[in-house]
Amino acid sequence: MRNCEMTLSLLCAVLMMPAATAGQEWPQFRGPSGDGVAATADPPVRWSESQNIKWKASVPGRGRSSPVVSGNRIWLTTALERGVKRTRIASDDMQVADYVALEAICLDRADGKRLWRTRLFEVDKPAPVHWLNSWATPTPVVEPGRLYCDFGTFGTACLDSESGRVLWKRQLPLDHQVGPGSSPVLYQNLLVLVRDGRNAQYVAALDKNTGQTLWKTDRPPLAASNGYNKKSFSTPLVIVSNGRTQMVVPGAWWVVSYDPISGKEIWRIRHGDGFSLAPRPVFGHGMVYVCTGALAPQLWAIRPEGQGTLADSQVGWKAASQIPVMSSPILVGDEIYCVSDSGIASCFDALTGKLHWRERLGGTYLASPVCAGGRLYLFDRDGKTTVLRAAKQFARLAENRLEGPVVATPAVVDRSILLRTDSQVYWIEGP
Repeated sequence: MRNCEMTLSLLCAVLMMPAATAGQEWPQFRGPSGDGVAATADPPVRWSESQNIKWKASVPGRGRSSPVVSGNRIWLTTALERGVKRTRIASDDMQVADYVALEAICLDRADGKRLWRTRLFEVDKPAPVHWLNSWATPTPVVEPGRLYCDFGTFGTACLDSESGRVLWKRQLPLDHQVGPGSSPVLYQNLLVLVRDGRNAQYVAALDKNTGQTLWKTDRPPLAASNGYNKKSFSTPLVIVSNGRTQMVVPGAWWVVSYDPISGKEIWRIRHGDGFSLAPRPVFGHGMVYVCTGALAPQLWAIRPEGQGTLADSQVGWKAASQIPVMSSPILVGDEIYCVSDSGIASCFDALTGKLHWRERLGGTYLASPVCAGGRLYLFDRDGKTTVLRAAKQFARLAENRLEGPVVATPAVVDRSILLRTDSQVYWIEGP
């Protein structure tokens, strides 16, 4: 676990999170370091609807964004839908609606009581979303005094985190085709947004205080005539490699590194024809680990050095079987783990790519795994959580079930797991 703790400390400093409160914080998608590792947490191994549930709170509407936590408060986003129907559009199962209202909600960490609820955007006849997606899927990000909520093309807003008062709003329109998915990231005075749609692909940084655009950088060109093959949903990861700060953003066909201050491209590498990738990268051992998306998903270990278009020699290793399109990999010490969308879990040597084990868990996995207390928590869409030992040898510790679908990646703080279904938020705590 020492490697995880070092990575956590470094990236927390980069993201300007107070180290003294790291155990209380889950401020963004996949936690303080953005990699799903809660280095000092020790949540329970077992729970059910009647065991180790401290509280359960109903959430109005529906959203698949993750909850974020800071101090004694919890925040999440949701969409209140009207006239929703499931229909087939081209090759996708989609949801259409007559109207959605997009909101931010704040809960008390102690008991789940709602402290405030703020309506941010109202949209008549919004663009459809995939039935696995929602109109409120990007995870918000919180820092002292401010909450930043992004709904992709439907709008971005900054709120006072204590009162829910709106401080500014922006809209960067885009055709996502199947709905928004990339989560915002804070870096210094910037709020970074990824817009990889069917009609345009770019990364933009807004002034977090005003919402004004400070830079906007187009993604590498995509030759595909089909806009479907251009979309993507990854969330940036800020890293420091050999003293150089980079922001790594996978997308359709390419993985790209940017200078987060200026938006200038540092390097790019072509990963093939993959698209529609949702996993967030992870970083360690001098390599960035990236999933390459739909068609033929692979896991690449890339050395983030050099300038311009990187040669294939910068790839330390590749894995090409049972790699997720939706959930993110997780790096724990010298091993990297992932679970495919169809429920096949794998453990690789992070330095060489050697497969240590591969096991079928069953079910469908869309939420990203988390690690705490030397254990992996993997979340099935139908409410099952499988707990494994984070080790070179496969060891299943528990299977836990709750009611309702789990698509949002849970948060882990101290001795607790905060898990969201489509209609409920559970605070799981206990031995």
